[in-house]
Amino acid sequence: MPFERPTEHYDERISKIDEQICEMLKLRKQLSNNNPGFPPFEYISVWAETFELYEDFLKAVFGTFRSEEYYKPIIEPSDFRKHIPVLKSVEKGSSFYTINSIRQYSNASVVTFSIDWDVNMSEVSSISKSRSHFELQIGEQYDCRMIHGGSHAGHASTNYVISPPLPDKTSGLELTFIEYIKPFSDKETGTKIVFKLE
Repeated sequence: MPFERPTEHYDERISKIDEQICEMLKLRKQLSNNNPGFPPFEYISVWAETFELYEDFLKAVFGTFRSEEYYKPIIEPSDFRKHIPVLKSVEKGSSFYTINSIRQYSNASVVTFSIDWDVNMSEVSSISKSRSHFELQIGEQYDCRMIHGGSHAGHASTNYVISPPLPDKTSGLELTFIEYIKPFSDKETGTKIVFKLE
């Protein structure tokens, strides 16, 4: 959904301050190599008291800084060209992971990552309830974004848009799915699923 301006009001006297905030955000990204982490709560407590701000507000602000990449415009795949068969699977623990094909478009590729499990097994049912999150990594030259997915008893699938598009000859590529405890987290669960394409 496109962002809508929440109010028509704006006090022009603060425009220079807002511009300086943007300048400081850019400097913050440069100094941290775009990997700022999160300030210790002790710092936040001191800043909240010093600048008369609420601690939870500052926590929300610094939390938002960590998710900037998710605001990057998503490539909308257009001009479908072909399916590239992959037909790869990996069994790990009680879960079965598959990629059937890569959908090629003129401006992007789309991969559907599927997970199947036996809902009657107590080990897996607790995992499925945890709502973990997989991120796709291929290489620095590719931007991989999850666009949508869904799940029901014993099955989950997620679509990822990759840009620029993958080559039609995919031999040698590795698609690595890394599981995190939740979106926007840097805490991995330890599950890593690698598909080596031939």
